[in-house]
Amino acid sequence: MCAAVPAANTIVIHELRRRDLRGATIIDGFPSVGLVSSICASYLVKVLRLDLIGTMDSPAFPTISLVRDGRPMSPVRIYGGEKMPNGDQLVVVVAEFQVQPQLIRPIVRTLIDWAEEQRCRMIVSPEGLVVDAEVEREEGLSETVFGIGSTERARRLLAQNHIASFEEGVITGVAGLLLNEGRRRDFDVVTLLAEAHPDYPDARAAALVVDAIDRLLLGIEFDAQPLFEEAERIETQLREFLRQTQRKGERELPRPSLYA
Repeated sequence: MCAAVPAANTIVIHELRRRDLRGATIIDGFPSVGLVSSICASYLVKVLRLDLIGTMDSPAFPTISLVRDGRPMSPVRIYGGEKMPNGDQLVVVVAEFQVQPQLIRPIVRTLIDWAEEQRCRMIVSPEGLVVDAEVEREEGLSETVFGIGSTERARRLLAQNHIASFEEGVITGVAGLLLNEGRRRDFDVVTLLAEAHPDYPDARAAALVVDAIDRLLLGIEFDAQPLFEEAERIETQLREFLRQTQRKGERELPRPSLYA
């Protein structure tokens, strides 16, 4: 009897290493405006020396292998660490390609399903925020990080850490759907937004968001310089992946905007 072939948009998480993740916070690293989420996620994996504990896979994902230090790696990887002295624990999802629209819902549902199964307490989604070009020319990019929470608990956490509330606008893609699904399930999801340049990796915006994550969770003094190095590496890597996997006629995803 032949095994059933998974549907094209089926998303599966493969656990490579068992880890007690009760109470952990998941950082969403799927590419966003200015690659803010990608830079944050990769930086946290490095600076906290997190271990590879799983992968996310789908028949619809690009058929690529990322090779580093002679080892093949999945384009979507899950890293985790032990609990830190303050009791916090991070799980970081790192994705090496731009998610196509038809995959966003299954990815979000699978990620929250897994978070609930593991009894994680929250998902944090870093995002870049595009502002009106005229405003940027006149005023420059703000140093303020905005936050929005899917639940009253999440919104209280943002307020307690003096993170400005994102009051009006549109958040698209993985981050936007994580908020909606978190609200529906009463699961804590936080999106942190920093104004970012949409046309290149914005390490400045990523540094602002990492600082906000630090305030929310970690209490560690981070060195921002590696963020700029990570931005350059991710830009090179993503361009190569896009060159290999991009199909003609694909539409660009709408960007989160303060001016909806």
